Amino acid sequence: MFDDCLIMAGGSGTRLWPASSSKLPKQFLSAGSGSFFSMALDRAFAVTGENGRVIVIAGNAHIQHVIADAANLNASQKKRLIVIVEPAAKNTAPAIACAVHYSLLNNPGRKMIVLTSDHIIKPLDVFINDAELAAISAGEENLVVFGIPPSRPETGYGYIETNNKEQIKEPESSALNTRTSGSLKVVCFHEKPDLMAAKKYAASGKYFWNSGMFAFNTDFISRQFLEHSKDVYTPFEKLKEPKKEEFTVSRGIKVLTKWKGLKNAYNKANSISFDFAIAEKCRNTVMVQTQFDWIDIGNWDEYASLCGKNDSLVFNFESENCYVDSDIPVALAGVDDLIVVIRGGKNGEGAKALITKKGQTQKVRGITEQIKNAGKTELL
Repeated sequence: MFDDCLIMAGGSGTRLWPASSSKLPKQFLSAGSGSFFSMALDRAFAVTGENGRVIVIAGNAHIQHVIADAANLNASQKKRLIVIVEPAAKNTAPAIACAVHYSLLNNPGRKMIVLTSDHIIKPLDVFINDAELAAISAGEENLVVFGIPPSRPETGYGYIETNNKEQIKEPESSALNTRTSGSLKVVCFHEKPDLMAAKKYAASGKYFWNSGMFAFNTDFISRQFLEHSKDVYTPFEKLKEPKKEEFTVSRGIKVLTKWKGLKNAYNKANSISFDFAIAEKCRNTVMVQTQFDWIDIGNWDEYASLCGKNDSLVFNFESENCYVDSDIPVALAGVDDLIVVIRGGKNGEGAKALITKKGQTQKVRGITEQIKNAGKTELL
């Protein structure tokens, strides 16, 4: 399958404020059976071979959350895991460039898959099957993206436009034999559309939601960086293979904390998304039309639907259809259709609360912008 898997575990996750914050972003929140990040770890190990590596890149403020979740891995998995401490938040292109260079230091021409850390993807066996298709295309000098068939007109996601021409067939070795299509040639990427365009996209059969996941051969993608975004990749080329003393080990997890030159490389690398830097410019981009279920929990309405039950600290009197996520006791009396999220400051952050009507939680982004504009960034 894949030789290496990169999990990008950065980001602040303000869409689920105040539970999600710069210190505890969305990927480390509970998603039912474990955190979003722990489920990403499960996927990563499922699509890498016995000698494959899982590389996690995360900011220093989040490393302890990474270690806490990774501590539950078995001994064999821990040996295959490398955590790289990102010295600055520089978007996704520098993170991927860093991981690609790290991979090439050890072995050239490895197949790598890049996973997000804050989505829900299931069932696992279907995801593995889709990853098999991506691995085939990645081995044929392609950049592979994963497109989600749209179930509705959605203005909150980017879209991938295809030409509906099948590129590869279902691998004969696959355990699943219900696949009707393989990889499609990518024509164009589109930013988040307005509602009219989203309706057109959803009805066309040629447009798919952009999942933010990628697959490629590391030699191929390094050449793409040098052709299209040299200012992102060349700062990392100066990094030498890290020495043993540049790692620390915490709860059995190897963490690359002192890679000489990494901070300087990040300072010099252009801050840009991988989509803008490479995917939109690469002439050999194909898309796997995914079969797995994909959920990007982008607001409290969706999170409440996922979790379902209110906290045991909630006292309810003549109130209906409300959802509460709180670490302090909350009483509701005579109110309906509310979402209440409270953090009482027990984790060292300041106390903060959100009260909103169901169906209005997309407006949380406006609240976080107001907080930022007011100079109260400690609340984020």
